[in-house]
Amino acid sequence: MSFNNLDTLYRQVIMDHYKNPRNKGSVEGDALTVDMNNPTCGDRIQLQLQVDDGIVRDAKFTGEGCSISMSSASMMTQAIKGKKLDDALKMSKAFSEMMLGEDVDTEELEMGDVEALQGVSQFPARIKCATLAWKAMEKGVQE
Repeated sequence: MSFNNLDTLYRQVIMDHYKNPRNKGSVEGDALTVDMNNPTCGDRIQLQLQVDDGIVRDAKFTGEGCSISMSSASMMTQAIKGKKLDDALKMSKAFSEMMLGEDVDTEELEMGDVEALQGVSQFPARIKCATLAWKAMEKGVQE
């Protein structure tokens, strides 16, 4: 597949998550809740995690922002559901490395559609948009 075709596919995946977000809403019952925003562009997110025995049983988000931040939140919640907290944090570390332009094995980490965001690394001003949900998850897990 040529670079242009791959770029087009990734854009379609990002727009699909933006227009049809997965896991948007609130978690039923007790949940760890983290609010974060990106003051430079106005993106904001509320992330809720339901964790039981060190496993992310449910992950949902609400918020407003650009297509990159909202699709990243959708992809992240989808990727971490059912994972051990340690694995979710490994994914977050790998995602940060990917945003810095480093090669990351997204298949090994079972990150799913998250790979579609790798092109964001070419736009430094958009990296904070892409990492907002991931930083919220890290903050919630560390607290």
